[in-house]
Amino acid sequence: MMKIFKGILLTIAFMMVATVCLADDKIKVALVIPSTIDDLAWSQAMYEGLKAAQQELGADKLTFEVSERLWNAVDAGAAIRQYAMHGFNIIIAHGAQYQSLLTEIAPDFPKISFAYGTGFATPEKNIFAYDPHAQEGAYLLGILAGLTTKSNIIGIVGPVEAGDAIKYNKGFEQGVKSVNKDAQVRIAYTGSFGDLVAAAEIARTQIKAGADVLTGTSQQSVGAINIVAEQKGLYWLASDMDQKSIAPNTVLAAQAYTFKNVIMEIIDSRAKGVYGGKHLELSLANGGLQLVFNDKIIGNIPAGAEEAVLEAKAKIIDGSLKIDIK
Repeated sequence: MMKIFKGILLTIAFMMVATVCLADDKIKVALVIPSTIDDLAWSQAMYEGLKAAQQELGADKLTFEVSERLWNAVDAGAAIRQYAMHGFNIIIAHGAQYQSLLTEIAPDFPKISFAYGTGFATPEKNIFAYDPHAQEGAYLLGILAGLTTKSNIIGIVGPVEAGDAIKYNKGFEQGVKSVNKDAQVRIAYTGSFGDLVAAAEIARTQIKAGADVLTGTSQQSVGAINIVAEQKGLYWLASDMDQKSIAPNTVLAAQAYTFKNVIMEIIDSRAKGVYGGKHLELSLANGGLQLVFNDKIIGNIPAGAEEAVLEAKAKIIDGSLKIDIK
């Protein structure tokens, strides 16, 4: 009787181990974003990266859930903790503003991988930080702006003076000055990542001051693009995503983030027993950043401008051109 009982226990134990192994084969990812999956900017770029990773691995291997519009830190923290308690393997808090939340929550769930960006600090062993080199694509767009502007006034609609917005602005201004020392680059910040109305007002003010080429980052940029598109002969240079669908006759080119490789690297790291502690970079060289021209209107730029941009891109990729962001 005792042998039978032991056999039953062994069978149950084997079934439990098999169940755990099966669960580990299926990756559950949670995504917490400040805006929406269709914002045509920062949040959608990560959402598209998740979909691409799922397509590569298969929906039977990777599933994900998304919580949208979590600007508020309290609400975001509650969502992150709920996902952790419900057994998600990877939780991506898509925004630099979430770093402190992960630092607080991650120690309670050492076998769950947390990730945030833009960032470089990994204060816990189970936190990944992903870091787009926004200054690289920005430098190329700056070259395009410097060679395209007729008024020599170029506007930047910034969100907050931090993170990849700063890197983008510094890279962009250097790109402009590398080809057009007479151009003025005027920067204004809304103080928010998602204030479309304030972004629109800044764009309107800069246009009144003579800006004929404008750019900017984060979710709020959609508001600025719509203002630029109201007038013919003005151009917008996009970041985060290829935004030409918003204004096909206005968005001249874009720096687009490709987050699929970030997600795949987190998954591969976990398979090797590494739950975090890595600084993951997105660059032109590794394909995390993509330069996209709008074929419909790229012919409007001055002769030689596209070639100048592509030449600089090649130098950034081979390392002979470094963009200083200090």
